[in-house]
Amino acid sequence: METLSIVEVAAAVIVKPDGNFLLTCRPEGKPYAGYWEFPGGKVEAGEAPLHALDRELQEELGIQLIKAEPWITRTFTYPHATVRLHFYRITEWYGIPYGRENQLLSWQLPCHIEVKPMLPANTAVLRALMLPPVYAITHAAEIGVDASLRQIRQAFQNGLQLLQIREKTMDESLFLSFSEQVITLARNAGAQVLINTDTTFRHKMNAINADGIHLSSTQLMALTAQPGLECGWRSASCHNAEELYQAEVLGFDFVVLGPVYPTLSHTDTKPLGWQKFAALIRNYSLPVYALGGMSCNDLKTAQEMGAHGIAIMRRITEL
Repeated sequence: METLSIVEVAAAVIVKPDGNFLLTCRPEGKPYAGYWEFPGGKVEAGEAPLHALDRELQEELGIQLIKAEPWITRTFTYPHATVRLHFYRITEWYGIPYGRENQLLSWQLPCHIEVKPMLPANTAVLRALMLPPVYAITHAAEIGVDASLRQIRQAFQNGLQLLQIREKTMDESLFLSFSEQVITLARNAGAQVLINTDTTFRHKMNAINADGIHLSSTQLMALTAQPGLECGWRSASCHNAEELYQAEVLGFDFVVLGPVYPTLSHTDTKPLGWQKFAALIRNYSLPVYALGGMSCNDLKTAQEMGAHGIAIMRRITEL
């Protein structure tokens, strides 16, 4: 049986400060002409993906990279080829993008894509772009429900968009009451809430109308199939390569990985540190939040290491 070789491709998510990112339309004469995609192109033999991306963006858009961060790597099989797409987030560049190959360009927001059709390989990528850079986690059992709700309300007012309810020691009635209050605050702020709970998560999620679930690494490794949710985010905690692989195979939307620094929650766990963190997620297909001792000051470093963003618990007041 003939084995198709994988075509290495470098792709750019060129992002403006307001969140708009650039899409380009494939010109006539290329496969999937008329389809929209992220700019970029084929990596030549012996060429580093980032070097290829810089070259392609100059050739296609007339811009030069200033700041590029590794993001996710997705593999997709088309009828004509299997491609491995190395995505980079581009936040600084020199020049004004224009279609040097007479291709159309369009700035879009992740939650409201107006151009179509999109290349099939980009469905998961567009969903990943809807994730914000900060993922907060509750600790009401530690500081009290009232104090936690005050912190959460303030964080939502300050722009927090994604929150995980993680209250493993609460009894079910208090958990549901607390969760309902948090979700009310989230709905008023246009934010989303995931719940971290046990094997009855579907019942609890439906009861409080959450936006998704977050599983512990133990729950993740016990799964043999993707959690059966009709909609919503599926996320999990990971600490090593095996758990990252499990989340990837089961089609989760994103993961948190840590601890990067020592934490009060995992005093018996050796921190990964940034270098090991970066090595674990290199060429990984899912967005990853860095977890463990994070503060807002760590966001820049986390993204430089390939993370989508940071997950924070006790420093939610920094938001």
